[in-house]
This record gives sequence, structure tokens and C-alpha cells, in this order.
Amino acid sequence: MTKRMLVISPHTDDGELGCGGTIARFIREGYEVRYVALSCCEESVPEEYPKDILRTEVKAATKILGMDDPILLEFEVRKFPQYRQQILDALIRIRNEIQPVTVFTPSSFDTHQDHKVTFEETLRAFKQCTILGYEQPWNNITFNTLAFVAFSEECLRIKIDALRCYETQKGRPYFDAGFIRGLALTRGTQVEERYAEAFEVIRWVLR
Repeated sequence: MTKRMLVISPHTDDGELGCGGTIARFIREGYEVRYVALSCCEESVPEEYPKDILRTEVKAATKILGMDDPILLEFEVRKFPQYRQQILDALIRIRNEIQPVTVFTPSSFDTHQDHKVTFEETLRAFKQCTILGYEQPWNNITFNTLAFVAFSEECLRIKIDALRCYETQKGRPYFDAGFIRGLALTRGTQVEERYAEAFEVIRWVLR
């Protein structure tokens, strides 16, 4: 592993949902973890909220996880296939700036159109990096649980607290604390740990 990691989130909240416990653990172990959201989803914000509310929510959520200054881009939600080259260019700029060795991104099994583009362009932009695909069961038909990161009750609570910052998303069942805890328990049980998150190994680079 490395002291420098990058979490790539197609939309605000995806990174926290997919690997929030992992982020909390590694930050508390002294790793440098940076976060980029490719879209703040202004087009899909419920009418009763300000259009930029997700910018506020993601900043609060990532702060709870232990990250400052998330990188927030403005690609239009559900239209990533139209912006494939621009997304690749943005990821290359971020790669050159941050120079991570380990990258977390949506898995190859994710069926959401924006997530699929994010996965594919991550693979192109970060060829020299270890790349782990995080799990989002509501978008996956199947999933290869090839890597696990175990974490403590404290890190699980931090993940749940971070996700509570998303007032706009509270009605979604996968934001429910019971679901988040249940999935962490399931993945932990698979590796004889209390809690864990599972990842697809997309690329593993040892130097």
C-alpha cells in the first residue's frame, strides 16, 4: 500500500458509500487520502433544495471522514458518455497533481452509465496505479469480492455519520444505517473480521 490514495466518485456520495469505512481507517493510520467527485448532480437535486446543496453535503461528509478540500468537478449527471474525453483529461490532470499509487473507483460490474464511464476512464488514466473497484450492490448484477479492508466499529460509525450529511438522499434505502452496518458485517464475516468493505481487484501494481 501507499501513503497516497485517491478516491474517485462519479457523483457526490458514491465514494463514501463504496469505501467510507476504508477511508476512515487509512486516514486514521496516517495515509493521505484525496477525494474527487466528477459531478455534483445539480440537475437531479430535489426542487426543495438549493441547486448547489450537494457541494455543501459532500464537503461536510468528507470532513467527517477526515478529508479536506475535495475536488469537485461539474460534469452533468447521467451524461458522462458524452464527456468521456473531457473526463479522461480531468483524471490525467488529477493524476499528475496528486500522483497516487492506490486508486478507488466504481467496479467493472457497476451498471450505472456514469459509473461505467468513470471505471473505464480511471483504468486509462491510472495505468501505473493499483486500482480497486468499490461495491455498490444496488447497481451491481454481480460482484467479485477479491479484496477486503477490515475496520473497526469506530470507522463504521464515522462512515454512517458522514452519510447522514446527505439530507437530500435520506430516502434512499442504501443510505439506511442498518443496511450500511449489515453489508459491513457480511463482508467482515467473509474474512473473519467484525466489519469490512469488499473490492474488485482491477489492477494490482507492486513496486
